[in-house]
Amino acid sequence: MPGTNLTRDEAATRAALLSVDSYAIDLDLTGSDTHFASTTVIRFSCSQPGAATFADLVGAEVHEITLNGTALDPAEVYADSRILLRDLAAQNELRVMATLPYSRTGEGLHRFVDPADGRVYTYTQFEVPDARRVYTTFEQPDLKSVFTFTVTAPDQWRVISNAATPEPAPAAEGTATWSFPTTERMSTYITALVAGEYHEVLDSYQGANGAIALGHYCRQSLAEHLDVETLLHVTKQGFAFFEETFGVPYAFGKYDQLYVPEYNMGAMENAGAVTFRDEYLPRSRQTHSFYQQRANTILHEMAHMWFGDLVTMKWWDDLWLNESFAEWASHHAMASATEYTEVWTAFTNARKNWAYRQDQLPSTHPIAADNHDLEAVEVNFDGITYAKGASTLKQLVAWVGLEEFLAGLRAYFTEHAFGNTEFADLLRALEASSGRELAGWADEWLKTSGVNVLSPEFTISDGGAYETFAVHQGAASEFPTLRRHRIGIGLYDLTGGALTLRERVEVDVRGELTVIEELVGEAQPDLLLLNDGDLTYAKIRLDERSLATAVAHIQDSPDSLTRALLWGAAWDMTRDAQMPVATFVDLVLAGIGTETDLTAVGRLPASVRAAIELYTEPARRDGLRETWESGLRDLLTGAEPGSDHQLAFARALAGAAQTPASLDLISALLDGSTALDGLTVDTDLRWALLTALTRTGRAGEEQIAAELERDNTISGQERAGMARAVRPDAAAKAQAWRDAVERDDVANETQRQTALGFATLGQADLLAPYLEKYLTMAESIWEDKGVQRASTALTYMFPLPLASAEAVDRVTQWLATSSANPAAKRYVREGLDDMQRALTAQERSRRS
Repeated sequence: MPGTNLTRDEAATRAALLSVDSYAIDLDLTGSDTHFASTTVIRFSCSQPGAATFADLVGAEVHEITLNGTALDPAEVYADSRILLRDLAAQNELRVMATLPYSRTGEGLHRFVDPADGRVYTYTQFEVPDARRVYTTFEQPDLKSVFTFTVTAPDQWRVISNAATPEPAPAAEGTATWSFPTTERMSTYITALVAGEYHEVLDSYQGANGAIALGHYCRQSLAEHLDVETLLHVTKQGFAFFEETFGVPYAFGKYDQLYVPEYNMGAMENAGAVTFRDEYLPRSRQTHSFYQQRANTILHEMAHMWFGDLVTMKWWDDLWLNESFAEWASHHAMASATEYTEVWTAFTNARKNWAYRQDQLPSTHPIAADNHDLEAVEVNFDGITYAKGASTLKQLVAWVGLEEFLAGLRAYFTEHAFGNTEFADLLRALEASSGRELAGWADEWLKTSGVNVLSPEFTISDGGAYETFAVHQGAASEFPTLRRHRIGIGLYDLTGGALTLRERVEVDVRGELTVIEELVGEAQPDLLLLNDGDLTYAKIRLDERSLATAVAHIQDSPDSLTRALLWGAAWDMTRDAQMPVATFVDLVLAGIGTETDLTAVGRLPASVRAAIELYTEPARRDGLRETWESGLRDLLTGAEPGSDHQLAFARALAGAAQTPASLDLISALLDGSTALDGLTVDTDLRWALLTALTRTGRAGEEQIAAELERDNTISGQERAGMARAVRPDAAAKAQAWRDAVERDDVANETQRQTALGFATLGQADLLAPYLEKYLTMAESIWEDKGVQRASTALTYMFPLPLASAEAVDRVTQWLATSSANPAAKRYVREGLDDMQRALTAQERSRRS
C-alpha cells in the first residue's frame, strides 16, 4: 500500500499547510470479536484556503466522511489508506465514521483472549505510524494536538487512556461509556487505549511538585505475579530523580503502567499510559539481571515523558535522539538513584555489544539517520539508534560536564514544552550552557557511520619498560572516519593473586596514531587495557601478553567494568577472526563462574555457542562442544545452591546441550530423577530443558503436548512454538515455516518464538531447502504481511547455518537482481554479512 509509506517531504508539506486544533475520538468495542467502530472528528486550520491535503486511515471500512458539513463519497476519496481532502477552508472539521479490525500482530488495537481463563484484553501500539489503524489521523509527529477519547466497552472492563480515567456511565445492557477528559498536547503516536478485564492496583507519588496518581495493570491470570511494591519503588525513585534532574515537573497528570500480552516491544512511552510486555511479570524465578533490565525499561519509558513526549522530534530523522536520550537517562538514573549502581557494566556487556554488531553490518547508518520515509524509520529501531547514541551522549556528558549538560536540558525542556524540535535546537541549548562549540563534535560522531578500532603499538626496552607507546586508530574502509576519543589507559599487574590497577592515564586520541608520552618508561604491565573506564565508543584490541593474562586471570580482576571490557574485547577479536575460538571458550570457562555481573553470565554462553557453531571449522566443533559442555556441567553442579549462577548455568546448559552426558543430565532434571540442591525446576526452566531435548530428538510432540497441558497459558503456547520449531526433522521445519511465514492466524509472539527456533544452529542439513524459499519469501513479504510479521521472519529465519561459499554467491546474486522492498533487502543483506563473517572465521580456524 504506497499510501502507508509517508515520506518526509510529504509530511513537511502537510505540516506547513495545517495546524491541528483537536481530535474527538469515539470508539465502540462492543460490536464483535473481530472489529470495532471508530468515529473521529478533527478540527484543524489551513494556511492556504483552497488547498488540498490528506488524512490517514489504514484498513478501514469507511461508512461516512464529512468535510465542513459536506458529505464525501468514500469510494471516491478513500484509497491507499489516505482520505483526500480538497478545497480546504481556513477552519475545517473532518468527521469520519468507520469500522476497523482488531489486530493480531501487535500493531494498532490488539485483541487477546487469555487461554488461562477466557478473559478479553485489548491495547494499542502506535509507534511509528499505527494510530491510523484505530482512528483517522494526520499521522506525523509534528502535527500535535489535544485528544478527547470516548470509549464504549463491556461494563466489567477497565478502560485506560492518556488522560485520567473517568467514572463510566451506563450504556446499553452490559456496556458502559468512558468519557475521558481532554489530553495535553501530544503527537498521535503516543496516544493510547488499553481496555479489558485488567487487574488494577492504585497508588500515588508525592513529590516536590505535588501528587502523581499511579496505576499498575495486568491480566487477571498474572495478578499473583504483579510484584507491585518493587515496581512502585522503582517508579517513585524515577520520578524523584527525573523531576529534580530535569528541573521541569512531570506534565501528564497521572501515570499508569500497563503490562500487556503478546507485546512486540519491551515497552512504549504513551504519555501517562506506558505499556510493557507482560513477560516483565515473571511467573518463574529470574536472576538479578532480569530485574535490573526491567528497572531500566521502567526508567527508560519514564525519561521519555520529558524527551519524546513533552518535547518531540519534528520528524523521525531525530528518532535517535528520543531513544538515545532515554537510554542514557535511564542508566544515569539507575546508577545515581537506585540499588543498581553498576548498571553501566551491564550496558557494556549487553547494549554496547548490540551497537558494535549493528555498526559493523552493511546496513549501518549514522546515529542521526536519513529517515526519508516511514519504511526507513521502521528498520532503524536498532543498536545504533539506542546504544551507540547513548554511548555518544555519555561521552558528550563527560566532555561538557554533567551540570552543564543538565542545565542545557532544563533550558531546552522549558523553551520547547509541548512542541516539536530538531537536534539543532538541543545543540544550541547545550552550547549555551557549556560554552563549547559542539557542531564539530556532532558532525564527527552523529553524521558518520562505523566503529573505530583502538590498538596499542609499543616497543619494550631490555629492562621491560615501554620505550615507545602509541594508540593506533583504525576504521573500516567503507566508513573511514577517524574520530576524537577521550580514553583511559589502564596498567594492571598481578599482585598477590589479584589483577590490580597500577596506573591509569586519560588521554585524547586523534587521527591514525597518537603518541602517549606519559607511558614511556613505565614497566610493561601484565594487562594493558585501552578505554579503561569505558569512556568512548570503540572496539579495543589486547596485545599478546594482555590477552594471555586475561585468559588466565580474568576472574582475578575485582572490577566488573574492567571485566566487561575484557569480555567485549575478546568477543570482538573472536568475531573478527583474530583470536581462536578455543581461547575464547577457555576465557569464558575461567571467568564466568565468579563473574558478578549477571548480564554477562546470562549472555556469554550464547556467544560461546555462536563461536563454536559458526566461527569454528566443522571438524573441530565436536571437541569444543565437549569442552564447553563439560565445563558448564561442572559450573552447574558446583554452583552455590539456590544462587543466580546456578539458574543461569542450568539455562546455559539447556541452550548448548548436544553431548550425551549433557542431555542425560537435562532429561533427569526434567523428569525429577536427578535434583540439584537449590535448583527449582519451575515452569520456564521446564520449557528450557524440554526444548533442549526436542532440539536433539530426545523428545517430540507427545512430550510438548503434555507440557502444554501442564502450562495452559499463552506463555505455554509460545514456548511450545519454539519447542516444536527446533525439532530435528523435516516435517517440523515445514510446519514451522507455515506457522511463521504463511499463516496469518498465528499470534505475533507465537510467530516470533517459532521463527526463533527455525534456523537452529547445527541443523544445516534440514535447512538446505530453505535458502531458496527464504529468498522467494523476501521478494514480497514486506507488502504481503506487513512490517511486524515481515521483519520477524526476515530476521530470525535467515538460514545462517547454511554458511558456505555457494550460499554467499546465491544470496549476493539475489541482492543484485531482486526488486524486493529495500527494507526487506536490508535484512537479507545483514544475514549475508553474518554468513561471510562466519566463513572468514572458519577459514582462520582451519589454518590455526
